[in-house]
Amino acid sequence: MLGNRLRKWAGAFAAALFMAGVSVGCGRDAGIGTKVVLTTGFGKDEVFRIETSVCTLPEIMVYLTNIQNRYESVYGPEIWNTNVDGVTLEQNVKDIALAQIARIKTMNLMAGQYEVELSDEEMTQAENAAKAYYDSLNDTERELMGVSEETIRSLYAEFALAEKVYRYTIKDINPEISDDEARTITVQHILIKTYALDGTGKKIEYTEHAKAEAYKEACEVLQLAREGEDFDELIRRYSEDDKSTYSFGKGEMDEAFETAAFNLGKDEISDVVETEYGYHIIKCLNTFDKEETDANKVKIMDQRRAQVFGQEYDAYVGTLTRNLNEELWDSVEFIHDDNVRTRDFFDVYTAYFPED
Repeated sequence: MLGNRLRKWAGAFAAALFMAGVSVGCGRDAGIGTKVVLTTGFGKDEVFRIETSVCTLPEIMVYLTNIQNRYESVYGPEIWNTNVDGVTLEQNVKDIALAQIARIKTMNLMAGQYEVELSDEEMTQAENAAKAYYDSLNDTERELMGVSEETIRSLYAEFALAEKVYRYTIKDINPEISDDEARTITVQHILIKTYALDGTGKKIEYTEHAKAEAYKEACEVLQLAREGEDFDELIRRYSEDDKSTYSFGKGEMDEAFETAAFNLGKDEISDVVETEYGYHIIKCLNTFDKEETDANKVKIMDQRRAQVFGQEYDAYVGTLTRNLNEELWDSVEFIHDDNVRTRDFFDVYTAYFPED
């Protein structure tokens, strides 16, 4: 969501989605919510239109090339050969970039409805940012992405206006969030699993007999804990979770786990709790983490503001028609050239448009 800053999205979205096994899908709607019409008669390098707003191939290539080089710098170029359910990471990134650019273009159309516009100072910031980024490009990068300084200026101005529209729509949303609603606790737990993984990583549930044995072991571990045996030592000996300590608020964990944990006092130990992962023995370390709770209030507020914006956005976008240049879009590929290393497009925006 725009409220979390475009740069945060740009920093991690593609690999995080892919590594988690999440497919964004390859439908022509690309998650934008507008009616999609595949059509002909586009101008040169026009990838799509939303009403009067046009997205060009150089704009798309700026996004894709910077994201590509960010990830290759960490994971190497071979990352793009990986796939989930037959969909490569490159295709996932293309689809997400298409959806994100379309969202920004749509929010710029919304700006006209709200009479929101950039100030002269903000336009100057966009121009200065564009000059800084464009000057950082070598001749090969400029040629293969097909960009001009004006292309970059337009992208930065659209980013800034989209953020301004977001702030405008949420300006009156200041919900009261109590300590209890945002309360964050910290627990340790011991997990006795009731499943295994096969060679492909697929989850295989235990048989009833094996599950009964796991429950018996969990009860024995619980007894040891209640007899005063060191909980850290029990975790080391018995737990099958790589992580032993969790801090979380309400609605963030499995319901059974969360209910048991929030009903514990400091240093209290739960009964055996069953979830889809197996049997847990939970020990409460802290019933109220002030610092984490305050941070959770901010998180909840951001979520509610994003929800309000989402309702406004969905209502507006439902009235629009997007026209996709299918032939051009299907031909778009990453640039593979050793002289194309640019990856600072989003960082430059951050430098010239710091978060309030």
